[in-house]
Amino acid sequence: MTIPSHHTLLMTGAAGGLGQAMRARLKANCEVLRLSDVSPMAPAQAGEEVVQADLADADAVKALVAGCQAIVHFGGVSTEQPWGAILQANIVGLYNLYEAARLHGVKRIVFASSNHVMGFYRQSEVVDALSPPRPDGLYGVSKAFGEDLSRMYFERHGIETACVRIGSCLPEPKDRRMLASWISHDDMHRLITACLTTQVLGHSIIYGTSDNSVSWYDNRLAHHIGYRPQDSADVFRAEVLARSAEPDLNDPTVVFQGGAFVKIGPF
Repeated sequence: MTIPSHHTLLMTGAAGGLGQAMRARLKANCEVLRLSDVSPMAPAQAGEEVVQADLADADAVKALVAGCQAIVHFGGVSTEQPWGAILQANIVGLYNLYEAARLHGVKRIVFASSNHVMGFYRQSEVVDALSPPRPDGLYGVSKAFGEDLSRMYFERHGIETACVRIGSCLPEPKDRRMLASWISHDDMHRLITACLTTQVLGHSIIYGTSDNSVSWYDNRLAHHIGYRPQDSADVFRAEVLARSAEPDLNDPTVVFQGGAFVKIGPF
């Protein structure tokens, strides 16, 4: 059972796939779950508030954040896109969110970063929170910016942030790459819960994956968060391998951790 950690918890990106998967789960973490997205969402249920807002609109974001004690930020562009879209949603929008948090005294944020911050590391390498970023595209660059922005707001204003470098959060892994990058919906909720409830979060980077035997990520520097995954891509391994062709070891999407993102664009 999840113990509520905050009265009002804001989750952005509520209309997206990850937001929809976390909506019912995160209601256990708060008395009121405030849901927001630029796109339409399902109507509010008991214990919910639904607010349609554009992250690029600073005034709308200030109003959105008012009265919240913590934020789970899934909002923004989640795929490789032309720079204009990424700039507004992931750069301007994130600044607006942190500035609103500062103005309203919000002191804890779970920021959905991405494994694509590290996409140009090879699949034969293991990275940790101290490994220098090697983003695989403009989307990855925007998430690296978000990690740096959140660091500044922690150092200057004391806003604690967990930068969760999410792998592949889906009901099950779809391909060979996801045998290393997959995180189940339940493990994602466990990770968010740990980030919201650990006594001292500070500014932390943690890789968002389940307990997969194949892994490119070392979370030893995030043990203070208390995340203990309970699921694993291993249970899907035989099925994934059976339906997948043998990998071409000269293909950049096989060589690098970012997979297909290393070849998308330029636009």
